Amino acid sequence: MQTNRFARGMSDYQIKMAFIMPTMILLILMNIFPLLWSLFLSFHRYKASMPTEAKYIGVKNYTRLLSDPDVWGYFRTTAYFVVLAVTAQFFIGFGLALLLNRKFYGKGLVTTLLLLPMMLSPVVVGLFWRFILASDNSGILNFFLDIFLKSPIRWTTDPNIAMIAVVIVDTWMWSPFMMLISLAGLSAVPKSLYEAADVDRASGWFKFRRITLPLVSPLLLIALLFRTMDAFKMFDIVYVLTREGGPGTVTETVSMNLYKLAFRNFNTGKACAMAYILLIIIVAMSNIYVKYLNKVKEEA
Repeated sequence: MQTNRFARGMSDYQIKMAFIMPTMILLILMNIFPLLWSLFLSFHRYKASMPTEAKYIGVKNYTRLLSDPDVWGYFRTTAYFVVLAVTAQFFIGFGLALLLNRKFYGKGLVTTLLLLPMMLSPVVVGLFWRFILASDNSGILNFFLDIFLKSPIRWTTDPNIAMIAVVIVDTWMWSPFMMLISLAGLSAVPKSLYEAADVDRASGWFKFRRITLPLVSPLLLIALLFRTMDAFKMFDIVYVLTREGGPGTVTETVSMNLYKLAFRNFNTGKACAMAYILLIIIVAMSNIYVKYLNKVKEEA
């Protein structure tokens, strides 16, 4: 009887929260605890491979990283990769979306095939392209280059070309993401606007500049935001394709160096500090994107 009264006394909201709260608490603990623990370790000298306790050293991990010219080199490498990859993905993805934004036979099949690279695991993509870009004639691409041009390219072993190879692979994988977001934006543009422009005999360039681009730009900026954040953290493809950032450190991004600090040198405190520096940069860039996105939305 008391149980029935208690059940009758609970509102729908209370019953819903009773089921949701355990999961919410578990998710919060799984996400918040590692963040706080890594922040704590970033101010300590600590190695996960050593049984000694963490020793507090203040901001020395941060100052050592920020005063290390090699670390700045890794950031330059990462920035170079992000600019090349995200720019290429934007133009290729948006261009493909413009081509697909019309009715033609087999559109669904073509769109699905173009989206396949995005659905693969980055490790699988890295292995797949490592065989294609193999420096000797065992690589499929060099096999054809040797037949037609008599000049095979050392894609992953030439310091001047290795980063371009990484950009090509990442662009092949993630251009479909930009295409998908762009296609969703183009499909949402009201057809009546184009019809009114046709009545006024507006040119194709005028319709693109005055109708298409302003209405699609908010979604394009969101896609650029996600791709920029993800590109800054890119690790899998570099690890598999170039065998840990080679040749030398030409393709060693910040995430690659972070992996080496944490799991090769077991310098856990310094690795945590590097992770938070990267986090601050990503958050700052995200805020710039969001601020510009709000401005574009107001203008649109």
